[in-house]
Amino acid sequence: MATRAGIDAKAAIKLAEDHQNIIFAIKAEFDTSTLLLHSGSGDLVINSETYTGAGTLLAISDIEDSNDLKSAGVTFQLSGMNATVLSYAVSESYQNRPITLLLAFVSGGTDHVDGVMTLYKGRMTSTSISDSPTEGVTITLITENRLLDLERPCNYRYTRESQVALAGTGDTGFDAVEKLQDTDILWGRSTGGSNIGGGSSTDNLGDIGALTRLA
Repeated sequence: MATRAGIDAKAAIKLAEDHQNIIFAIKAEFDTSTLLLHSGSGDLVINSETYTGAGTLLAISDIEDSNDLKSAGVTFQLSGMNATVLSYAVSESYQNRPITLLLAFVSGGTDHVDGVMTLYKGRMTSTSISDSPTEGVTITLITENRLLDLERPCNYRYTRESQVALAGTGDTGFDAVEKLQDTDILWGRSTGGSNIGGGSSTDNLGDIGALTRLA
C-alpha cells in the first residue's frame, strides 16, 4: 500500500489501525495564488504548506471509486467565505486549473499530521455563487477528473507539424512521413536483375512469381 502513488508510509500504517482522526484538505491552484483549506479548525501544516481551517463551512461531494477505468468529478462547496475567497471565484481564471483533495491523519487533540494520502486530483471547470442573509456567500466549485482526457480526441498526428508543435524544430523524427505515403517499397521480388528480397536473381526463394508457380 505504501508504494501506491499518493500514499506515504505513515498513511499506510494509519489505514491499518482501528481508529483514526481524519482531516480533509483541498489545494486549489489559481493563477495568482493557491487556496489551502482543510475541514478542521486552526492552521494545519501538510507537506510544508499551511492549510487554513474552514470547519463545517467546507463541504465535499461523494468520491466514487471502482475497478473500472472511468471518470467521476467532485464538487466542493465553501460557505460563509470572506472577500478574498470570493474574489478568486469572480475574477480569477480558474478553468482547467488543478485542484487536489488530500486525506490527512492527525494525532488526536493536536495539529500534528501523521500521514497524508491523495484522494483526488482534477481540474476546476465551473463555479456558482449564491448569497443569503443567513448563510452568507456560498461558492460551489465543480471539478472534473483527469481521466476525462482519455475520452477526448487527440488533435496531434504522426506528422512533422505535430512533432514540431510538441518537441520544437530540433526534432526531425517525422520529417520523412509524408514521403512514405507515395513511396513504393519492393520486397521479396527481383527488379532489374537484382533481388530486393535477398539472394541472387536466380534464387527461386527470393522470387514471389517462382513460389507461385511451384505452388
